[in-house]
Formats: sequence, C-alpha cells, structure tokens
Amino acid sequence: MNPAARHGDLGDGTYRNPVLAADWSDPDVCRVGDDFYLTASSFGRAPGLPLLHSRDLVNWTLIGHALDRLEPTEAFTAPRHDCGVWAPSIRYHDERFWIFWGDPDHGVFQINAPSISGPWSRPHLLKAGKGLIDACPLWDEENGEAFLVHAYAKSRAGIKNRITGHRMSADATELLDEGHLLIDGDRIPGWFTIEGPKLYRRDGWYWIFAPAGSVETGWQGAFRSRSFLGPYEERVILEQGATDVNGPHQGGWVDTPTGEDWFLHFQQHGAYGRVVHLQPMRWDAHGWPVPGAEHAPGVPVRVHPKPDLPAQPVTAPATDDDFPGGRFGRQWQWTANPRDGLATAHGGDGLRLTCVRSADAVRDLRRVPHVLTQRLPLAPSRIEADLRLDATTPGARAGLVVLGDAYSWIGLERAADGTVHVAHRFAEGPAADTERAAAHPRPAPDGTARLRVDISDGARCRFFVDTGDGFRPSGQMFAAQPWRWVGALLGLFAAAPDGAVPGGTGPAGTALFTRFRSTDRTPPIHL
Repeated sequence: MNPAARHGDLGDGTYRNPVLAADWSDPDVCRVGDDFYLTASSFGRAPGLPLLHSRDLVNWTLIGHALDRLEPTEAFTAPRHDCGVWAPSIRYHDERFWIFWGDPDHGVFQINAPSISGPWSRPHLLKAGKGLIDACPLWDEENGEAFLVHAYAKSRAGIKNRITGHRMSADATELLDEGHLLIDGDRIPGWFTIEGPKLYRRDGWYWIFAPAGSVETGWQGAFRSRSFLGPYEERVILEQGATDVNGPHQGGWVDTPTGEDWFLHFQQHGAYGRVVHLQPMRWDAHGWPVPGAEHAPGVPVRVHPKPDLPAQPVTAPATDDDFPGGRFGRQWQWTANPRDGLATAHGGDGLRLTCVRSADAVRDLRRVPHVLTQRLPLAPSRIEADLRLDATTPGARAGLVVLGDAYSWIGLERAADGTVHVAHRFAEGPAADTERAAAHPRPAPDGTARLRVDISDGARCRFFVDTGDGFRPSGQMFAAQPWRWVGALLGLFAAAPDGAVPGGTGPAGTALFTRFRSTDRTPPIHL
C-alpha cells in the first residue's frame, strides 16, 4: 500500500491528515531524544498496548506491543471487544518507559520497562475500582512529587464529567491519598463528558489537556492551575469549526528537538474507528496552547508542512503478511487472550491455524476468541488472502472476515460428504445468535481458494472468491459496522463445531493461509 496516496506523508514536505489512517484509538505520545513513541487503546485484543515509532511525527511504524496478555487473564478468555485497555498514557521517566491505563471493569494499571522493546513488567493494579478510566501520571521535576489523574465511565461508576487527581509514590506502586476532585464538568456551563486527561507541567502551571463533548462531536479542552489541587481555569483549544474533521480531540502534546510543539489527536470515522491527526501547536500571548493552523487558530489542519525534523522514508504500519516461517507479524491481534496451539509454526511459509472446536463457531464469530485481526484501513482497499483447508472434520471452516457489530466472512467449509465448498455468511446486529448464508455455496474441488474483499468509501465491502477459474463476486454489498468504541476489523479464522462427528472432541484439523495483501485503491490526488 502507498501511504502517501491520500493520507500521511505527501512526499513534498507536507503531510495530509490523518497521519495514521486506521483505528489507533486514544493516542498518546512521548519523545526520547530524537525518537517519538506512540501507544493507543487496544481494548480486549491481545497482544495489547501497541507501540509505534517515528522520527518526524508523520511516518510511523509498529514496533511491537507492551502487553502480552490482558489482566486479569481469566476475565479475557472470551472476547470483550469494548472492554480492557482504555486510553493509555506513555511517559519516559527515570530512564524507564511507563504506560498507565484504565480498565473500566477493574481499575488503573501501570507497566514499565527499561527499553521500548522491553522487557515490560507485569501489570500492576495501582487503583482498583469500577469505571476508573483514562489514567495519566506526572513526575513533577520542579518539586520532586508524582501525581496521577483519571476520569470516569458512567456505565460502571455511575458518574462522569469529572477528573480526579492523586499524589503518587515515585515508583508508581501506590497512591498517597484518597483522591481530590480537580475538575467537575457539571459546574462548567456547556461542558459535558470531560474525559481522557493528560497531565503536564509547563512554565509553573499544571496543565490538564482533556477532551469533552463526546466522541463524534466533541472538542479539546485545556485546564491550568498554579497548584495541582486547583482551582483550574479552562479553555476550548481545538474544535471542528468549518472543517470536515468532526470531534477533533483526545490525544497528546509533544515537543521536538527543534523547539516546535505538536498535538496528536483522534477523529471518529465510523466503521474505521478513530484515526489519528497531527496538529501544529503554538502558545498565545496569555500562555494558552493553540493547536491548528496559524491563520485559523483552534481549527484542525488537513494539509500542512511537516515538522522541522530530518526527512524520513515514507512509511506506515504494516498490513501485508506472507507469514514467514509460519509466524504472523506484529499487526495481528487475537480477539481475546490466546491459548496455546492456535497457530502452529512449521518449516515453510504460511500461517497454519487450528480449527478450534467451539459451539459459537457456527453461530457467531464475535464470540470466538481465536480470530486473528488487524485494523480496517481508511483508504479504499482490496484485501486478498490465500487459503487451503486441510481439516477433514465435517463442519470445519476457515476464512477472511470483516468483523464488527455486524460481520460477514467468506472462506471454505468441509461438508458431511467430505467435499469442500465456498461458504459466505453474515450476521446482523449484536442480538443475532446465528449466521445466515450470504450466497449459494459453490465447489472448491482442490480445497483451496483465493479470497478477496474490496472496501470502498463508507466501508462498503464486496466479497469475491477464486477457486481456480478467476475471481467471481459473491453475495451482496456488506457495510462494515464498528462496535461501540472499536472500529471494524479484518480477521482470519479457523474453527469447527462442537461434536461435528460422533465422538468429535479431538483435533479438528487446520487451515493454511499463505498470503495476505492489502492494496490501496485510492486514486492519486493532486494538490
């Protein structure tokens, strides 16, 4: 895929937002020397806490994940798509990387490591409780104290629109007080759903950058006080204005070695989730931050000169995979904590997935924990995967899925008579408890197929299959759907029904995926 076709680095000294054109939700960023590091919400997928690296804030690569499995592990043995890791913060302090996040069902966690590549510590539960989200630390170099702020999810805590602050031990293992209400949004006229706080210190002020106004239509606020305990004064610093960038908010401020200031934030974009924008930022005469273009302060830019940093190769997080040595790349995540034996390494290339027996395999893939996923690209794309079904168990199936609140998949299935046929199925909203056929089955005599989905604007998906005589369309157009907080996902899966044959409790076989490609279908733009 050419990342410069529509988004990111345009190759002429400018960039076009979004710089990360997929669901890198709730981004936060820090700088260490000449390097920038970004993490984002990963919700219920594993591994979690993606780690991205850049040297110019425009071109990003995915370099790993900080969280192998979600904690507590038993809570994530089955998919919980909108739960788990919410709005993390990443910081560098005392020669260590630190990541804090709130799990709405369990509390505030932190992990740390001496290097971005690890090893990362096991999650430490810093504050237990329901509805504690969007945690961020600050080590105040001016007075040697450490602090923590967090917000609330009303669905669990019964309250929202508030920011609480704590004093924290320097090693981030405990909080030193019961907490103080720093910001009560109900007392600020017109403000609602204040969340996602990021805590900073600058020019003798404590700063809390916090979004408000809800995900799709909100704005970015800044709060400042001379004392951590307040009182804080507020200002809206970024809003949609006359642009097409709805709800520009929730992200992180970072400076560069050349002295520039920049703000990375998300934009909710339907089934694509929360894509990441980069805004230039300056400070006005009264000391307030002002993201956006100089000619339109506080309004997001779409195209802008890149940061004053050394030129970098045009890059974007990986999507394609040939599964060398039978292993999948960093771009893939399971829909729950994985168990042993889901993917089998072998001598050749190609990903061999076990057809895991599950009662949900024939009813609802959204409940299946062993779907391997990656993010849906924002640009119109063609997704292709090559598949061979090696399972001989009746009912065993494998395929390529567009997964969300509704989903559709195309792949191969073993029939009771031993033949293999193409299967194309879908399920509607979350109340659906069984799949429906999206097209009539057709034979796949060799047990192999090339699978394809073309994704056009609006996340409209058209499926195709090639069983040896060229690609043919299958079924009707399918509009991808997000979950409540998570964008739609692309996935690969292999599964088999429980008890598909008498005594059918043993191994059900495997499926081999030998190629995955994502091709940008965006017409070039001319600026």
